[in-house]
Amino acid sequence: MKDLFIKWFMSLNAFLLRLSRGRIGSKLGTQTILLLHTTGRKSGQESVIPIAYFDYEGKYLIVASNWGKDQNADWYLNLKHQPRAALEVKGKRIEVQSREAMGEEYDRLWKFATEHHPPYLDYQKMTTRHIPIMVFESV
Repeated sequence: MKDLFIKWFMSLNAFLLRLSRGRIGSKLGTQTILLLHTTGRKSGQESVIPIAYFDYEGKYLIVASNWGKDQNADWYLNLKHQPRAALEVKGKRIEVQSREAMGEEYDRLWKFATEHHPPYLDYQKMTTRHIPIMVFESV
């Protein structure tokens, strides 16, 4: 039931973000939301989801927490297969290249993300999976 609600809510949020060009649905509590466009690794079709992000030193960061589930989210797997993507931020489309943060960079970004959104710490406790952080830079 929780997964069904999450899917419904994400669809509604994506609709509102697009309709309002980012004026409605881009802030949820303490989080800022964008639309992430990826290419499906199986279908080859574009997939679009609303997702929380951080603006960090001129880059965009997305924590692949998948709500603390034991499996990675489809969007993360899509990016691992095809790192080129697009972000819609406040109604503006930005073509980006993604990469996964590793090592010292990951540690620094994880600290930043959890200081700005502490529930990520709870998600980490819910799973044994390493929670990736994806870094997006404009191309």
